[in-house]
Amino acid sequence: MTINQNYLERLELNQLTELAKFVVEENFNHHCENVSTEKVNTDTQEVYNEELNYFKDSEIFVAKDFSGNIQGSIRVIKWDYEMKLPLQKIFDINPLSVLDLSEKLSSVWHIGRFATKRNIKDKTLFRRLMVCAIAPLCEQKKGIAFAECDSKLLRIMNLLGIQAEVIGSSINYLGSETIPIAMSYDGLKKFYSDNKFLITSDNIDNMPNKTFRNKECEYSLLTA
Repeated sequence: MTINQNYLERLELNQLTELAKFVVEENFNHHCENVSTEKVNTDTQEVYNEELNYFKDSEIFVAKDFSGNIQGSIRVIKWDYEMKLPLQKIFDINPLSVLDLSEKLSSVWHIGRFATKRNIKDKTLFRRLMVCAIAPLCEQKKGIAFAECDSKLLRIMNLLGIQAEVIGSSINYLGSETIPIAMSYDGLKKFYSDNKFLITSDNIDNMPNKTFRNKECEYSLLTA
C-alpha cells in the first residue's frame, strides 16, 4: 500500500515568506545551477510582494510533509478585471484580448506558483494541487483560467489530459522556459472528473467545513 507522505493545507498570510522562498528555490533547483544568493533573495522578495498584493483575491494551497516543510504549492486568483495579472506583467498580454467577449463568462481565474520539491516521490501531488486550483472553474462549468507554465510541465499536463491553448511566445522566467496558456472548462473537465476523488475531507487540512472561499465565489470540496 502506498501512503502519501504529505498533506494539503490552505496557506495563511503569515506563511507567504515561506511560500515565496520555496517557489523561487525549487524553480532554480529544477532548472539552474550556480544561482547567486543575491539573485535568490531578490526573486524571493519580488514573489512575496506580488503574492501579498494578490492575497485577498486568492487561495494558496500547499502540500507539507509531517515535519511541516512545504513539498508543493499552487495558487489561484479570481480576477476582478482590474488588478494586473502576471500574464500582463510578464508577457504584456491583455487577458481581455484573449477572451471571447461575445460569450458571457462566469469567471476568469489565474493559476500560478506551481512548484514541487525536486525528486518528490508522491506521484499524485501535481494532480491533487491542480484539482484544488481548478475546482471553482470546473464546478461552475463555465469560465477560463490563465497561467504561465514551464515547458516541461506543459508536456506533462497534456499527457494527463489537460488541454491548454498557448497564447504567446515563451520567455525565460525564474530559470526556465515559460509559456503563457489559457485553459477553459471544456479543456479541464475530463482531468477534473478523473482526479477529483484525490481531494477529500480526510486529506486536506486547515479547511473548515470542507469549503473554500474566494472573494464572492464559494465552492465546496468534493468528496470521494
